[in-house]
Amino acid sequence: MIKIYKDYKTEEILSRKIDDYAEYEGIVKAIVADVAARGDEALREYSLKFDGYGGESLEVTEEEFAAAEEALSEDYKAVVRASAENIAFFHKKQVKTGFEIQKAGGVILGQKYTPVSVAGVYVPGGTASYPSTVLMDIIPAKIAGVDKIIMVTPVKSDGKVKPEILYAARVAGADRVFKAGGAQAIAALAYGTESIPKADVIVGPGNIFVALAKKQVYGIVNVDMIAGPSEILVIADGKSNPVFVAADLLSQAEHDKLASAVLVTDSEELALRVQEEIERQLCSMQRGEIARASIENNGKIIICGSIEEAVDIANEIAPEHLEVCVDDPMPLLPKIRNAGSIFLGRYTPEALGDYFAGPNHTLPTGGAAKFSSPLSVDDFVKKSSYIRYTEGELVKASDCVIKFAESEGLYGHANSVKVRVAASEK
Repeated sequence: MIKIYKDYKTEEILSRKIDDYAEYEGIVKAIVADVAARGDEALREYSLKFDGYGGESLEVTEEEFAAAEEALSEDYKAVVRASAENIAFFHKKQVKTGFEIQKAGGVILGQKYTPVSVAGVYVPGGTASYPSTVLMDIIPAKIAGVDKIIMVTPVKSDGKVKPEILYAARVAGADRVFKAGGAQAIAALAYGTESIPKADVIVGPGNIFVALAKKQVYGIVNVDMIAGPSEILVIADGKSNPVFVAADLLSQAEHDKLASAVLVTDSEELALRVQEEIERQLCSMQRGEIARASIENNGKIIICGSIEEAVDIANEIAPEHLEVCVDDPMPLLPKIRNAGSIFLGRYTPEALGDYFAGPNHTLPTGGAAKFSSPLSVDDFVKKSSYIRYTEGELVKASDCVIKFAESEGLYGHANSVKVRVAASEK
């Protein structure tokens, strides 16, 4: 049963337990190094060992894409396309164009945006498959203008990728899809193999081995984030429907036994009714065993003095998903500082964001919403600044540059200006 707390200020409530993953780090380090050294040969060996598939054919063929599309109903395909349209509509608003400043004397200063050449997208394939993640991770890359989008996803011994995954990849705009998962797939994207191109950035969620591999290869490539278990925090007042609130908490609890579901309310009556409703709904959930473990180990109901106080608690926890279940949530929005994605009102369940509304569902977890953001077009572009000075403007600025450089003991820097000034004075 989910626990109810009235003293939320205790360290036990607001702090997160820091897991020690040292036992896995050595394993991941060895896998990454081996794939970097031996390429496809090592990739196949690890895929066979961990997933049961070691076939020669790593890349999904056109025939497999066609078969996947044929296997799906027209209704389902229409849903995927509608979701893709909403995601694209939202993410097109994120595109930036840079700027240029022209100053007196011919000085030009500016900033330009350039998409990366190759993006690697990891799509999980463990306890569940997520075509929604395919759309969320590939569409922003496509909108950013990435030249090549390479997707990797694990398969079982039959070597088949689920049709829903392949259809979503085709709709979203993946250029190539490979049958590989785990730390070995991240290593392949980071270093490149005979089959899989080297990526400039790797995005997408995965298990602890995937997360640690992304952490290890950061610097060789860029990564979006080191994602942890899913989280939801629901702020709800006493007028909230306990059936709705319980369902929303369980919607995230079913992801993973390590997922976190938290309710913060100013109503003790609602807290008790949600506690009872969670037990009732758990009895009929298809993934009830997973959800129950999540609720019992990580679930919390926190009773506080007011909805404003609930917002303060949410800012401290900085959840991946934050629902605000009150009649008029908009005045609270400016007060919310730390959340991956915010769902406003009684009829905006988190599932809308997962599948259909448009904003990205690849979000910071573990309190990282205090300093990081959802996956976006920005993850697939890089900024370059540019400067142009004329001869006369360099001479004007030379004294300042020379003095600054020499104050830092960098006389070579100063000299690169001095030689130009000397040549100009001749």
